[in-house]
Amino acid sequence: MIITIDGPASAGKGTLAGKLAQEYKLAYFDTGMVYRAVGIETLLAGIPADNTDMAEKFAKELTFQKMMELSKNPSFRGPEGGKRASVVSAIPAVRAALLKMQQDFCKNPTFANGNKAQGVVYDGRDTGTVVCPQAEIKLFVTATAEARAQRRYKEYCEKGIKTSYEEVLNDINQRDKRDSERSTSPLKPAPDAIILDTTHLSIEEVFEKAKEIIDSHQKNLAI
Repeated sequence: MIITIDGPASAGKGTLAGKLAQEYKLAYFDTGMVYRAVGIETLLAGIPADNTDMAEKFAKELTFQKMMELSKNPSFRGPEGGKRASVVSAIPAVRAALLKMQQDFCKNPTFANGNKAQGVVYDGRDTGTVVCPQAEIKLFVTATAEARAQRRYKEYCEKGIKTSYEEVLNDINQRDKRDSERSTSPLKPAPDAIILDTTHLSIEEVFEKAKEIIDSHQKNLAI
């Protein structure tokens, strides 16, 4: 079973994807990590994230092992990592270089320990439209920019990352703007995706709604 969860930044995709992967014993692929990895490489190289040639080079040379090593960088999950990921993901050559890596995973999904899985939950921006358009279940998780900024700001505060709500909101708005200007905008859900607006919902409420959708799908297959 392939489940894709797409949506704008900080809508709650990652938390939901992790809980669903655990619930249904599926592998979990956070596709945002590949772009953060390339973004962090530009940071370590001391170059702007929009350096197309270098970003493409880093993307073509990226491996899972290198991605996991880069994820240990303190900036990987911080504001700088997010900003750079957003910039490099808007570069067509970078997206093309990383697409196959993402698509191949569903052909042979594995858990973190290397054991084979019976399916995968993809967490990303265009997994239901570009990476795995053949997915059986497609969810599009969204929320207002203000709600998303508040969640991200709280997350940063809990991690001890110094920033302000205003800075986070501005970053969210800038990322939305860049995404909306892409030819394959991740702000547009797949035609067959089910939209979940999480603005006024807790993660548990969103999780229960997603479970209802998945369980209903599995029940229909069994009939």
